[in-house]
Amino acid sequence: MNDVHELRRVEPLILKPAYRPRLGFLGVGWIGQHRLQALVHSGLVEVVAIADPVQALAAQAACLAPGAVVLSDMAALLVQELDGMVIATPSALHAEQTIEALAAGLAVFCQKPLGRTAAETRRVVDAARTANRLLGVDLSYRFMRGIQTMRTLIQAGEIGDIYAVELIFHNAYGPDKAWFYDLAQAGGGCVIDLGLHLVDLALWTLNFPRVMSTTSRLFAHGKPLGTPITEVEDYAIARLDLDTGATVSLTCSWRLSAGCDAVISAAFYGTQGGVALHNVAGSFYDFTTERFWGTRRQTLHEPPDTWGGRAAIAWAQQLVTHQQFHPDIAHVVTVAEVLDAIYGRQDLEGGVACQAPLTYPSDAS
Repeated sequence: MNDVHELRRVEPLILKPAYRPRLGFLGVGWIGQHRLQALVHSGLVEVVAIADPVQALAAQAACLAPGAVVLSDMAALLVQELDGMVIATPSALHAEQTIEALAAGLAVFCQKPLGRTAAETRRVVDAARTANRLLGVDLSYRFMRGIQTMRTLIQAGEIGDIYAVELIFHNAYGPDKAWFYDLAQAGGGCVIDLGLHLVDLALWTLNFPRVMSTTSRLFAHGKPLGTPITEVEDYAIARLDLDTGATVSLTCSWRLSAGCDAVISAAFYGTQGGVALHNVAGSFYDFTTERFWGTRRQTLHEPPDTWGGRAAIAWAQQLVTHQQFHPDIAHVVTVAEVLDAIYGRQDLEGGVACQAPLTYPSDAS
């Protein structure tokens, strides 16, 4: 999800470990400050340095991490004594900055997308593998309690054979920074911004089946785009056909007249029922999760759920015990390949399959 407008609730304080990794933050706009706040409050890490070219943002972030030195750029960060770096800069910078930090021996937690294309994403993962350093990406929606309950039910077979998945993410505002609307800088529009989360949620929940084919239509200002695309899309609809026989349909948009701030939902339908999550009253943060049997339904989760910083906390928990490369990060390449197919940048050539066994921690309470 692109920047929304406030710092929200944070997780309860986690017991401090004996060893606390030393972190530097590169980029402390809204999302960077939110992740900084979550990590500081967790007690798992020590934030020792903050860098942002906007001095006011750096100063504001420093109030969340007393004692952290405030710097102007990445070069200054790299000469600090760090164990890891959190990167929350514009998308065009993610790949090269992450590769540079990994080459310097640091673990990295990067805001999504890790790369603007599958090729760029693959280069970053290869760099993490070569450097043997832990790499994480902020796939925050995986850490909603409702999503994790849905995944547990599905993988336990309680919903039966999943044959249909329907996902929606409409942001009635759209991003508030100019670079999001520059194709070269952003890599795409609402698909890479919002649809990335939807593709990841579908594949992660189903344990990364092979995607056999995709079809899609992209629009800008109400008009369909051809391929190759030459401008960012603000509405997209796509279908993914999986080797399990299931079909995933997803729709996402910026600035759609949705009648509320946001419409966000994820529904999985199987031969023994269904399970779905949807946002409450247009909220970007609050969600209800339900299970279905025919015309009956059961509420599984209701707000509140302070999920926003859990992906960063999960990465920090891993970093406390080991800083080495973890193969699960290869799944971000799979998602990037599917996004490329949606954008018409590549054919799937027999399908896209996960590149490593899926053992990513499912929760970070």
